[in-house]
Amino acid sequence: MKTRTFLQTTLALAAVLTVGAAQAQNTPIKFQLDWRFEGPAALFLTPVAKGYFKDAKLDVTVDAGNGSGGAVTRVASGTYDMGFADLAALMEFHANNPDAPNKPVAVMMVYNNTPASVMALKKSGIKTPGDLAGKKLGAPVFDAGRRAFPIFAKANEIGAVNWTAMDPPLRETMLVRGDVDAITGFTFTSLLNIEARGVKAEDVVVMQYPDFGVRLYGNAIIATPKIIKENPAAVKAFLSAFTKGVKDVITDPAVAIESVKARDGIINVELETRRLKLAIDTVINSTEARAEGFGQVKGPRLSLMASQVSDAFNTKTRVKADEIWNGSFLPTAKELDVLPAPKSSAKK
Repeated sequence: MKTRTFLQTTLALAAVLTVGAAQAQNTPIKFQLDWRFEGPAALFLTPVAKGYFKDAKLDVTVDAGNGSGGAVTRVASGTYDMGFADLAALMEFHANNPDAPNKPVAVMMVYNNTPASVMALKKSGIKTPGDLAGKKLGAPVFDAGRRAFPIFAKANEIGAVNWTAMDPPLRETMLVRGDVDAITGFTFTSLLNIEARGVKAEDVVVMQYPDFGVRLYGNAIIATPKIIKENPAAVKAFLSAFTKGVKDVITDPAVAIESVKARDGIINVELETRRLKLAIDTVINSTEARAEGFGQVKGPRLSLMASQVSDAFNTKTRVKADEIWNGSFLPTAKELDVLPAPKSSAKK
């Protein structure tokens, strides 16, 4: 009896040690999102939920954020290993902190186009960018669309506008109330928030930056120089597992949103599913994204954006495009083939 008990104890201990050793082999990665757990967060929460990161020997923790600027800063501080942030915010950090020792770099493009747009109610009489001259525009001071508005204004020859700042939850409310004439924001965020406040989508004028001459890249996955230097294999494994998850998300957004629901039980599933689909259609599976290839950037376009951001953000030094981007960890072309052809083309 004692022998059997000893044997059972020994086997149980061996099993615990084996599991512990396996877990110890997984590389921990702390990942900072740019925003709350909304629809687009499914891009990162799906590979977590499906075990794709675990299969890649990674122990990934995904945390909600409160803006791209904060995401860049937290990754730069070393609090997080990797993150998700607007490329313009990353460029601004580089140019304003040239001597910072741990400047993050972008390793994969996710939003090929900036999601930024100007939105107004049709009853305001605003129909075109030129109608914004002299109007009162509202957005948080750190909003990507507000920061890049000088580029939008220059491309469309818009006269001076007046800005009003507010906290993010008040932006759409102030537009609906008539406190401001128009707002800037990510289309898939603000448009649905306006609808949630009782305004029909057809009663909103949406001027998406990419449709009006602004060819800025949007959000990218960023990483610290530390993890790139000390564990490049982990960065490569992360991007491969993430890409596998993206394919699942694009294939079935309704299923993917369950991963967001698991992290934030009070989300409106229908609303967040729509938000995710809108993000996929406008900035992930866009015409330019299909032309350039998922995850990738084009040198001339990146250089133009670096110059535009330097001017619009009035940075301390000029943005150096070659210091912002490192595409050497991208998955294979076959793995990156995740963007389906548009429905009209698929029928031909």
